[in-house]
Amino acid sequence: MTPAQALRLAEEEDLDLVKISPNAVPPVCKIMDYGKFKFEQAKKEKENRKNQKIVEIKEVQLSMTIDVGDLNVKAKQATKFLEAGNKVKVSIRLRGRQMAHSSLGKDVMVRFAEGLKEYAVVEKPIAMEGRNIIMILGPVKK
Repeated sequence: MTPAQALRLAEEEDLDLVKISPNAVPPVCKIMDYGKFKFEQAKKEKENRKNQKIVEIKEVQLSMTIDVGDLNVKAKQATKFLEAGNKVKVSIRLRGRQMAHSSLGKDVMVRFAEGLKEYAVVEKPIAMEGRNIIMILGPVKK
């Protein structure tokens, strides 16, 4: 039908004529209450935002000379964070002469990651950033 006829129909029903696909030949239009349509869209967007999970990055700090018991305690804490759906940043701060033996710190990181392999996936591998050795672990997808 012609645009004038469609507009007349919409005005008779006290609704709006909305172009769905204006570039099509002929243009596709729909008769609807545009205010109600906008309200419903806003409501859906708000609901989607509410349902989104915001992933936080929690940090676990280790030391290069950490012992097995302490490593297990830190691993248990990291497991809690991962099960809650958060990412975990594992860091070791090197002090003084420890800078010369950074490979020992990397070994501690590898042991830590091995202990958490059923709960975590390495998202960012072990890397040196200044005096820190950093690794980021993410939760395993179920």
